[in-house]
Amino acid sequence: MALAIKAAILPQHPGKEQQKNKIGLQSVRNLVQATGVPSLVSAPQESLHKGNWVKLICGASFEDVVDIRNLSLVYTLAGVDCIDCAADESVINAVSEGIEAARNILHFRRPWVMISVNDDQDLHFRKAGEVTYVRDATATAKLLKRHDVDAIEIHTSGRQTGPFKELWDGLGNSIGYLKLVAVSLPYSGDSTLSSMRAMYSIMESDLQHSLNLWQLDGRPMSGDIGRGATRESIAFAVRLAAVQDKPHGFFQLAGGTNAHTVEGLKKEGLFQASNAIDSSKSGNSCASLRALIGGIAYGGYARKIVGRVLSSMQSEVGLSRLENHPELLLKAVREAIGLVGTVKSYDLS
Repeated sequence: MALAIKAAILPQHPGKEQQKNKIGLQSVRNLVQATGVPSLVSAPQESLHKGNWVKLICGASFEDVVDIRNLSLVYTLAGVDCIDCAADESVINAVSEGIEAARNILHFRRPWVMISVNDDQDLHFRKAGEVTYVRDATATAKLLKRHDVDAIEIHTSGRQTGPFKELWDGLGNSIGYLKLVAVSLPYSGDSTLSSMRAMYSIMESDLQHSLNLWQLDGRPMSGDIGRGATRESIAFAVRLAAVQDKPHGFFQLAGGTNAHTVEGLKKEGLFQASNAIDSSKSGNSCASLRALIGGIAYGGYARKIVGRVLSSMQSEVGLSRLENHPELLLKAVREAIGLVGTVKSYDLS
């Protein structure tokens, strides 16, 4: 797969084209700087505390390495905190290559790279022909030890903890290499909170050096642009907000999230609203304030708005590095900043 990228992406000829590209890339830098991205983005863990964490979901079974590289390039420049991708070596390589391409254009902090796995059959994990599959725990553990992998997300139905524990045990000491462990689950009725607490008790002893996060999965894999698409994840957040004894960790929305999600959170009084957290479990005797909802993950919608530009490039020049076409990169980054900026309060005027 990695060889295929290199074979498909040819370098530009020097001369006038190179000078044109240089000027075009400066336009991209100017946009990113004028929007305030470098000054407003913080370390990913700080973003979770402030409630302005943004994650790009490439897709647990999306393995188009050229698109993944270019999406990672665009959303790194837009200031996302995390890029979530399939647990596949060539996909991780593509994400890392996209991140480094972005940082070569404008150097600022690197987003975390997360790989997604499932503890049982899950609709996020489908190959061609709609066949679901489960990632092998031993192979996943090896990937988690890579220097460019920072986090894992485990997708679960939340209905039973047996498969979750089996996967967790199979990951062994690889968890110690991570900065963040996320668990993604839908709201499944009154048993949801007790399931979250049970899963946390399975993980707790291995989370000495890692943060933990719950992904509140509303309408998975929708990519819908309508207001209704985001309601389920917001409803999940509202239910959690009403609970006094919340499961330990950060909370982040996903599933149907789009340009209307921030507006929906604001209507519920949950956008970057502070919550007092008892820090005694971490050995700190005092309570600290942090955002009740740590942030938002965008998947299908984020890919769709930038995908229009990528499709345009492929129809014009075929598979290519997006930075070799700065006018298209500028369009893509503008779209991405428009989405990420609603959470991170960029200057979008």
